[in-house]
Amino acid sequence: MTTILLTGKNGQLGWELQRTLSSLGHVVAFDRATLDLADHKNLRATIQEIKPDLIVNAAAYTAVDKAETERKLATSINTHAPEIMAEEAKKLGSALIHYSTDYVFDGTKQTAYVETDRTNPQNVYGETKLNGELAIQSYDIPHYIFRTSWVYAARGHNFLLSMLRLMQERDSLNIVDDQFGSPTWSRDISSITSYILAQSLDNKGLELGIMKETSGLYHLTSRGRTSWCDFARQILAKCSSQQKEHSFQISGIPSSEYPAPAKRPMNSKLSTLKLNNSFGIICPHWTESLELCIQDV
Repeated sequence: MTTILLTGKNGQLGWELQRTLSSLGHVVAFDRATLDLADHKNLRATIQEIKPDLIVNAAAYTAVDKAETERKLATSINTHAPEIMAEEAKKLGSALIHYSTDYVFDGTKQTAYVETDRTNPQNVYGETKLNGELAIQSYDIPHYIFRTSWVYAARGHNFLLSMLRLMQERDSLNIVDDQFGSPTWSRDISSITSYILAQSLDNKGLELGIMKETSGLYHLTSRGRTSWCDFARQILAKCSSQQKEHSFQISGIPSSEYPAPAKRPMNSKLSTLKLNNSFGIICPHWTESLELCIQDV
């Protein structure tokens, strides 16, 4: 049976992965308390002890604004930890799945970004995530790097839950309406990851040769494109509190009226054509997934 080491099990993506991956092998899952990715010595020792066939790294430093003043910690978790995972996977003859971000781009392109587009991160978070990608790619191991964007879930800390809370506390909100991307449900990311991984399994477990044939970098997001403001309006329209829908007001504002320590890309739309062509996957539209997710809140 395939042994899978999963990091970030209590995060919005890791929580879903712990459930979908369980049908593909024996999952040994860790949270921040049991496996701190900033503790590199313990990370190495844990991988060497478990000897996983596959490492799935769903943990990351994701505090985008705080990263501007915590560069060392963000680099430790987002760059050095994935490099250690890749190095240990190489020693063990194992594979690695890692998640990255739309923030590796500067957001100036007018159309959806493809995997071969030039990267140019505009903040520390994006820079450390890009360097994590490059570190993994420097090792000759079977791997998938999935770039995703605007991730939300029915648990954790994310835009959906923040909006639902604020809609109960306030009568109106001003939301940025000139940044565009694809809101992506963590359950979709998890399901698609497991579907792709299943294509590399045989009756003996994970077949690394099959996985290596399709190894590489992929964009994995929902279909469709929206702004943060319209995302909030869809949340309001789909939430069960209908009495709030008629009285609550959402107004769009430019990014210049909502300054933040870390610069965000104006266009975060990622093309999933490579993913579609390689694995026969059509990602769900973001509005359809949002409706399903809200039912779990």
